[in-house]
Amino acid sequence: MNNVLKTLLTGILALSISSSWAWDANAELKSNQTIAHFSTKDDSLNSFFEQAYGYAVFPTIGKAGFIVGGAHGEGVVYEKSIVTGTTKMNQVSVGWQAGAEAYSEIIFFQNKAAYEDFIKGNFEVGAQISAVVAKKGAAAQTKYSNGVAIFTDSKGGLMAAVSVSGQKFSYQAK
Repeated sequence: MNNVLKTLLTGILALSISSSWAWDANAELKSNQTIAHFSTKDDSLNSFFEQAYGYAVFPTIGKAGFIVGGAHGEGVVYEKSIVTGTTKMNQVSVGWQAGAEAYSEIIFFQNKAAYEDFIKGNFEVGAQISAVVAKKGAAAQTKYSNGVAIFTDSKGGLMAAVSVSGQKFSYQAK
């Protein structure tokens, strides 16, 4: 079983890392549409966009698993509302899980230190930081944790999971 697990994890990582870093001409458009969608769902998010040092927008993150799972998404990074580069999120999870889902995610960086940790590759999301589901009034109740605030919005699918996982991010300057 241990070798099967290692093989599955290696395959998931290889698939999620294999896409190239070429700039996607539609990436900024997709990110701006995602920002507009989140703002429509919860207009109190506008204060995060106005006050955050920067943010990373993932229009679509795909996640799937059966015992071993993975997730991958690509997005755009902003510093004070100006695009600075692209980002990729990879996640591997182990535990009881079955299904697939897609969701959008926005990570806000409260200050320059949090933003720089992200673009230097020193940023991981583990169990200690939780995401808030975007819905009317949720942002007004949300505070930063360790310099970040994370909001998600489901795009579809169904996944049940009791697993251990963490998100790892990479950054490429524009």
